[in-house]
Amino acid sequence: MELGLRVTVHPVTTQAVCYLAEIIEDSDFDLLSHQPTMSSFTYQFDTPTYKGTSTVPTGLFINGKFVEPLQKGTIEVLNPVNGKVITSVAAGTAADIDIAAQAARKAYKERWGLKVPGVQRGRMLSKLADLLQANVDEFSALEALDVGKTFDAARNSTFSTIAALRYYAGWADKIQGKTIETNEKKLAYTRHEPIGVVGAIIPWNFPLAMLSWKIGPALAAGNAVILKPSELTPLTALRLCPLFVEAGFPDGVINIVNGYGSTAGQALSEHMAVDKIAFTGSTLTGRKIMEAAAKTNLKKVTLELGGKSPSVIFDDVDLEQTVKWVSHGIFLNHGQACTASSRIFVQAGIYDKFLKAFTEHTLSLKVGDPFEPDTYQGPQVSQTQFERIMGYIKSGKEDGATVHTGGERHGNEGYFIQPTIFTECKPSMKIVQEEIFGPVAAIIKFTTEEEAVEQANNTLYGLACSVFTRDIDRAIRVAHSIEAGTAWINCHNSTELSVPFGGFKQSGIGRELGEYALEHYTNVKAVHVNIGHRL
Repeated sequence: MELGLRVTVHPVTTQAVCYLAEIIEDSDFDLLSHQPTMSSFTYQFDTPTYKGTSTVPTGLFINGKFVEPLQKGTIEVLNPVNGKVITSVAAGTAADIDIAAQAARKAYKERWGLKVPGVQRGRMLSKLADLLQANVDEFSALEALDVGKTFDAARNSTFSTIAALRYYAGWADKIQGKTIETNEKKLAYTRHEPIGVVGAIIPWNFPLAMLSWKIGPALAAGNAVILKPSELTPLTALRLCPLFVEAGFPDGVINIVNGYGSTAGQALSEHMAVDKIAFTGSTLTGRKIMEAAAKTNLKKVTLELGGKSPSVIFDDVDLEQTVKWVSHGIFLNHGQACTASSRIFVQAGIYDKFLKAFTEHTLSLKVGDPFEPDTYQGPQVSQTQFERIMGYIKSGKEDGATVHTGGERHGNEGYFIQPTIFTECKPSMKIVQEEIFGPVAAIIKFTTEEEAVEQANNTLYGLACSVFTRDIDRAIRVAHSIEAGTAWINCHNSTELSVPFGGFKQSGIGRELGEYALEHYTNVKAVHVNIGHRL
């Protein structure tokens, strides 16, 4: 996903200044021009896997209320199954980001941060998790509708979101500093204080999960948040907003501003009242966000970016299990995962057996309606993404790789693509070097361990890798040798909330998940107390 950020500083308009003055004067955010809205849409689900109704607010959620965007713009949300419009949601711009930033700043200073003890922040996060669990099927259906992933996959993602919120609820009262020994005439200690206002920009592939990875640690640490969901998949974030209120979060602590990357995303990255940006998306956009942060207030930045993850398969593997895990690695979420194992290195001695078994397994994956119970792969998220993937498939063919299976559109409607396997791949090919973000695997034969490691590291990225072998010495040796932030042994795409996640090289800066994530949402203050030293 490209946000299309440009590095320019937006002046606050006269109109926006008036609105910001209202925020300062009125904690209830009763703006005369930024009108509250009750706009919503209702969708009736009548599918084999879910039957029910969901009503989703479509405005901007700022300072605890839904409001209309100042410029009255909208964004069409499309159903990737057929390309038809599901609904339209409000499109925020720089002026709306201005208002959200000031509302978040006011909330942080007056009714959040360290003014609210960690135990209370944890209770709110835990209550939010409980409320989401009470509506788990509705949220899962919305995510399946919005993204195109299967209902079962969306349900797994929703439960993962619930678990992440609960995990960080548990951390909220355990963020602490240290007492540091210096000498008998001084007490020295550290405090881990909230950063302030966090801007979060999340992608379209796992909307709920990525939201929880951002707001979980941010809120646990005491920060206020402005979150911009992807313009392609905003529905679950908007549906979650009433639950923020019900969970007890003060007005302005969590703000959800829909919008395009080139407007709302850019403004959020540049805003002087935003102290940190947490972004998940493409490496190109990550660079632009870093540039925007550097040219404005030098805000802190964490980036979870692209990947071209290798799976290295040695001769001695459990073939059946390896095939299943590698398939999960590349075809999970239709290949729309930053950790997708799109480069599959197979040792010569098992290459033919693996290719045969992997092909059979791939052909067994049903592509179709996300709400059918036996569907494994739904459509890609958008026409743009569909065309991008088909462009890479065309490039692979033109560069001399062999389409072993797949390589074509599935059906005549929507954004469906056949799971695709390329063989006879060379290191210089685009399908081997560049992130495709689709159900396309490149299989490459190797002979020696050293050769496999060298080829695995021949990439700009370093997000994840996996190693498959029964030899534990070799498994650990190779996992340590591959330049990646996450290394899986005899599995792939198997994350844990308590274990940090992030990349080497051009796959990002910082870490998400686990205790490590909290480091990126706090400032460390050193306090020196003189208890006897005299000049």
